[in-house]
Amino acid sequence: MDQRELAERARRGDHDAFAQLVEGSIARLEAVARLILRDPELARDAVQDAYIRAWRDLPSLRDPERIDHWLHRLTVNASLDVVRRRRRRPIEIDIGPISSPAVSDESGRVADRDTLERGFKRLRPEQRAILVLHYYLGLPASALAETLEIPQGTAQSRLYRALSDLKAALAADERATASFRSEVVA
Repeated sequence: MDQRELAERARRGDHDAFAQLVEGSIARLEAVARLILRDPELARDAVQDAYIRAWRDLPSLRDPERIDHWLHRLTVNASLDVVRRRRRRPIEIDIGPISSPAVSDESGRVADRDTLERGFKRLRPEQRAILVLHYYLGLPASALAETLEIPQGTAQSRLYRALSDLKAALAADERATASFRSEVVA
């Protein structure tokens, strides 16, 4: 059964069709939410909220073939809602790998992940969201625009700004690390 047929059945209230429709996206959407929120428990909550919204709003979905983009948008929005609700609570950072790519030099991978983690920590959740959608999910600017419901030019400028801010955060972190090393050596 194809995605369109499953979506149509789910729109008519078929719980099994909805479960089949979203089954393959759970791990991917949880990874997206975890990258945005930096907390596995909050990520699971956000994905659950996204699926609840998806079930509730499925009858209003205009194009069932675009359900993946729709679920991405719901997950990003649910993640950002979690951030807004928890602004005053510090976010715990889990630096565990989301997936384990084959890398021959484990120490380099750990150092890169730690560096990226520190840079990501300095970004706003909205910036993390656009970077995750583009670099982790591989969405082009047109799909970013559709997923976030913004014009394509806005998506491109937000992506550029988020990447620039990440580079600046990584450079600042490198300067701080170099300064610390020189103080320790001296």
